[in-house]
Amino acid sequence: MDIWTKEKRSEVMSKIKGKNTKPELILRCNLFKQGFRFRIHRKDLPGKPDIVLPKYKTVIFVHGCFWHYHKSCREGRIPSTNSKFWQDKLEHNISKDKENMKALKKENWKVFVVWECEIEKQFERTIKKLTAKIKLQQQSHRIV
Repeated sequence: MDIWTKEKRSEVMSKIKGKNTKPELILRCNLFKQGFRFRIHRKDLPGKPDIVLPKYKTVIFVHGCFWHYHKSCREGRIPSTNSKFWQDKLEHNISKDKENMKALKKENWKVFVVWECEIEKQFERTIKKLTAKIKLQQQSHRIV
């Protein structure tokens, strides 16, 4: 049972933003400090990736654990109230994510997903792993 009325819950959920979230800002700040230069939310790319590193032909999506249904996270769960609606909505989000990633890969973009919980709970490990993969990606492009 929800603690708020349907109208109040709708109002609260509608105020959740999809761009420039705290995890996104933390990741962008750290990437910039490390010398990476990027664009954000490029509308000409499928899914409007959160971070685009053109030099590395790499995009990064920062996924919220609830909105993208991160199943291995406590936040990635279907609410008990209005479950059918949320199940459909979250499955639709997952489907769109897969389509966007497939389209980006088809255009030879390297795609990374960073989960909100990874940034909040294991930031140092996550950023090291991500930057190593980006740099490895650049090296493999130079070899070709």
